[in-house]
Amino acid sequence: MSGGVDFGGLGVAIGHASDEAGGTGLTVVRGLDGPRRGAAHVIGRASGTRELHVLDPEHLVDRVDAILLTGGSAYGLDAAAGVMKWMEEDGRGFPAGPGVVPIVPAAVIYDLTPCGRFDSRPTAEMAYTACRDATVTNIGEGSIGAGTGATVGKGGGIERAMKGGVGCAVERAGGLVAGAVTVVNAFGDVRDGAGQIIAGARAEGGFADTIRWLTLPGGPRRFSDAQGRNTTISVVMVNVAMDKVALTQVARAASAAYYQRITPVGTAFDGDVIFALCPLTGPTGTPLGVEALASRALASAIERAVRSAKGRDGIPGLAD
Repeated sequence: MSGGVDFGGLGVAIGHASDEAGGTGLTVVRGLDGPRRGAAHVIGRASGTRELHVLDPEHLVDRVDAILLTGGSAYGLDAAAGVMKWMEEDGRGFPAGPGVVPIVPAAVIYDLTPCGRFDSRPTAEMAYTACRDATVTNIGEGSIGAGTGATVGKGGGIERAMKGGVGCAVERAGGLVAGAVTVVNAFGDVRDGAGQIIAGARAEGGFADTIRWLTLPGGPRRFSDAQGRNTTISVVMVNVAMDKVALTQVARAASAAYYQRITPVGTAFDGDVIFALCPLTGPTGTPLGVEALASRALASAIERAVRSAKGRDGIPGLAD
C-alpha cells in the first residue's frame, strides 16, 4: 500500500523491490543528492549485517551513500552490489584514486520461511532498481520491499504468527524533522501507543500475549522454531548535522521505540539493528530533542508496519 508519508526535508529517498511469489524483498534508503553521515546501534544478539564497522565513530569513513534493509537472511547481503553499481554509475562514493567506492551498510531479516520459498533471495538487480527508483514521497508500506515476507508474534510458534511489514513515519517539531523506516519481523507482539496488542501471536478469540505465555508455569513450548528468525531493522533520519558520536546516541535513544512497541524485544533470538542518518553539514539541534523526535517517529513506523500488512489476520497456508 502507499503510505503517503513525505520524507521531504530529510535529504533521503527510499525505494522498494519485492518478489511476492518468493516472499522476499529489499528496501534502499539513500541520500537524495549526496552522502549522509551514518551511525548504528545493535540491540539483538542474532544480527546479520554488512559494513557495520564503517559506522563506528573511530572509523576513517565519515559518510555513507545508502543503507540497505533486505530479506534473504545472510544471502540477502549480496544484493548490496546492486546499490553499489547504481552509485558508481552516478559517481557517488568515497573518493578512491580514479574512481569511487560507494559505502552501503546493510542489515537483514530472516524471511526464508514460512511466507515464501527458501531459495528466493533478493538480488543485486532488485537493489539496483530500488536505488534508481527511490522517491521522497508516497513510500509503500506493509507487505512490500524488505517487509514482503516479514512476520510477527512467532513466540507462540510460527503457526500462530501474523504478517509483519515495512512502516514509515515522519515527525516535525518547529524546524526539526525526524523520519523512520522500519522492517518489523519480530519474535514478540506489536503494541499501539496505549499498550494494546495489535499484531502478534494469535490465540482463540484474540492474542496470546507472548510475555504472559513465556512466563506461564512450565515455560515456553518450543524456542527452536524461533531461533535466528526474528529481526526488526530500521533507519531513523534527522535534518540536523551531528557528529558520529551524537548520531550514534540518536540510534541508541531511538531503541526506546522498540521497547515501547514490541514485547519482548532484543532477545537472544532477535537481530535488531537501528541505523541513523543526518546531513554532513548544516544547522544543528538540541541532542535530547533530536533523540526524542526520532524515537517518536520510529514508534509510529512500527505500528504502521503491521497495520499495513497484507493478510494481517494470519499467514496464508497456516492456521487462522
